Amino acid sequence: ASGTIRKTTNGGITWVEQNSGTTNTLNNVFFVDTDAGYVVGQNGTILKTTNGGANWISQTSGTINYLFSIYFTDSNTGYVVGGDYYGSTGIILKTIDGGANWSNINSGSYRTLYSVFFLNDKTGYAVGNHGTILRTPNAGAYWEPISSGVYYDLFSVIFKSTNTGFTVGSGGTILKTINGGTNWTVLQSGTLNSLNSVYFTSSTTGYIV
Repeated sequence: ASGTIRKTTNGGITWVEQNSGTTNTLNNVFFVDTDAGYVVGQNGTILKTTNGGANWISQTSGTINYLFSIYFTDSNTGYVVGGDYYGSTGIILKTIDGGANWSNINSGSYRTLYSVFFLNDKTGYAVGNHGTILRTPNAGAYWEPISSGVYYDLFSVIFKSTNTGFTVGSGGTILKTINGGTNWTVLQSGTLNSLNSVYFTSSTTGYIV
């Protein structure tokens, strides 16, 4: 069902339904510690828990568009990205008070954004529709557009070090940078299927789904 949140306390053997309080589709989850976490989704939905998911409280996002990804750099400072159904509006929201208030940041992009990742409290990246890559050096105050060299939608981005990062997307797209996102190289994925998420457990071992 839409609005589904499930939690495991035994390494995934069993999953227990949480009461999300919404029927909106939920797209991404992020926990800043064992108790405080956030979920974002359809119709500008932002939910917050302070007790490990036992209760979820709706936050005021100030938008009715799709929210696809959330990332916190500390317990107070977080970012959400999204856009409209047609891929033509790039939304970035920021909070500095643990989700109590969200401000709309001008992304400078007319493309829907699907993923956000911060390397530290200052340097962050967002990727999205039609090969869009944005980079901020100053905690979201300014977002610099970077050429990805592709026109495929990009759904997920991660950095494993200051210089090395990956983004994946439609058409089996995998891109890698070794200079902090300034330039991106296409890697061979061996598939034309959409690649929706990328995660690395070490500097050499990674997974894409």
